[in-house]
Amino acid sequence: MADMKWPGCAKSLKGVILDMCGVLYDSGEGGGVAIPGSVEAVKKLKTSDLQLRFCTNETQANREEFVAKLGRLGFDISVPEVFSPAPAAVAVLKERGLRPHLLVYDGLLPEFDTVDKTNPNCVVIGDAADKFSYENLNEAFRVLLGLEKPVLFSLGQGRYYKETDGLKLDVGVYMKALEFACDLKAEVIGKPSPMFFQSVLNDMGLQPHEVLMIGDDLVNDVGGAQNCGMKGVQVRTGKYRPCDERHATVTADGTVDNLAQAVDVILNQRN
Repeated sequence: MADMKWPGCAKSLKGVILDMCGVLYDSGEGGGVAIPGSVEAVKKLKTSDLQLRFCTNETQANREEFVAKLGRLGFDISVPEVFSPAPAAVAVLKERGLRPHLLVYDGLLPEFDTVDKTNPNCVVIGDAADKFSYENLNEAFRVLLGLEKPVLFSLGQGRYYKETDGLKLDVGVYMKALEFACDLKAEVIGKPSPMFFQSVLNDMGLQPHEVLMIGDDLVNDVGGAQNCGMKGVQVRTGKYRPCDERHATVTADGTVDNLAQAVDVILNQRN
């Protein structure tokens, strides 16, 4: 019988999903910096018999620019391997005939070029960074309040993330503000949404128990994956904090120092 606990479960794995910011690299000025050992760890996974995908809530650039940035940091990653919220949001908007008011980072706007944005009947927010001004938030608030049936989409729901100069507030904080002001519940597109994780599993053609998620966000990466039936391992890089290991509701299947250690453990179990 297969060992279902970490790290024994690595023997029966068929795929691995990696978070990106905080696992592969820390974002910041000049495109950020690769976390030591992560470039080589990705190479090891790619030369193994495991399928590999990357799952991110990154919403400050379109996927092409994002992958190009990671290439400059030394990572060999292709656009089809990366799953991010914006393309998923575009599909939802088109399917439901919605026209968004966008409160997103300028670099993400090209992802929505094919979507009708006249006379908005919903609001989409992402990690807009400095664009999260009072004026812009108030404009989004007014659009929502003016709708008979207001719809708010949030590209992820993270509380904070880490850049090279420290922690930064993430989109979830502003999502909660609009939820409170408009007395509504946002629809989250991205981690930890089960639909988002399932889209990655569908692309891999694998079942949840065959896949391991590795991330730095205990709730959205690890907890989100576990809710879908996957194993979730947390790295002690990125936004990790020691109190994560005593969290009231989410317990990682394993905790490792960094991606390099996680990959070595996985591959050693399989040899």
